[in-house]
Amino acid sequence: MEWEKWNEYLQEAIEAAIFYVPRVVGAGLILWIGFKIVKKVVNWVVMLLERTGVSETLRPFLSSTASIVLKGAVLFAIASVLGANLTGLAAILAAAAFAVGMALQGSLGNFASGILILTLQPYKIGDWIQVEDKFGRVVEIGIFSTDVLTPGNKILIIPNSKITDSVVTNFSEKGMIRLELEVTMPYEESFPRVMQIIEQALKTVPKILPEPKAEIGIQVFDSHNIQVVARPYCLPDDFWQVTFNANKAIKKAFSDNGVKVAYSEGVEIGLIGE
Repeated sequence: MEWEKWNEYLQEAIEAAIFYVPRVVGAGLILWIGFKIVKKVVNWVVMLLERTGVSETLRPFLSSTASIVLKGAVLFAIASVLGANLTGLAAILAAAAFAVGMALQGSLGNFASGILILTLQPYKIGDWIQVEDKFGRVVEIGIFSTDVLTPGNKILIIPNSKITDSVVTNFSEKGMIRLELEVTMPYEESFPRVMQIIEQALKTVPKILPEPKAEIGIQVFDSHNIQVVARPYCLPDDFWQVTFNANKAIKKAFSDNGVKVAYSEGVEIGLIGE
């Protein structure tokens, strides 16, 4: 009886070996050959991304994603060769992906916006941009957010979905930026004289670009003053320095040339409570 049992076990082992050994060998070959092919394909993807000018920030992510997807396909092929039930596994992965997607809905929106920004490149690192009322220089473009350095030396971390949903003003796209300098003059003053004074004052300000020529004109007729706007141009990095220096130069020129400023009358003085 014992010999018959051992013989039965031996037959089962032989049958299992005949069934599984070729599959294991085949799975090993698929793994070895498949990963080599994946490596070559990923290298080709990296070269293609470099030739097409895709952002350096986006290249590692895309190449890593391609590597993960292709290796996953190889592992699925190995599981199929080994006789695993892929239907149940696929259902589990789909359910898990759905749950993760619902939990990270906001992050996925930022992720998709980041891919869009890195692909279309509406701005690049070093550009001065404005998103709604947020203004500053781009210091980093990530998959989920964009870091902007304000003139006050603060870092704004703006979610990418907010950027793609808003109007983005890129002040560096044309290589120059136009200043909006508002000054006032009384009604009794000669506008041609004031315009000439402002023109001469702007010529003394360093880093104001000679071309295009500064625009100077009347903007609004106020109740006590005439609002005049001067629009010189400068490089984006010189925005604040030129703004301060230009305002200083215009004020000094007004003082030197006796340009008066109208003040509102009837000032009321009230008490301040505790």
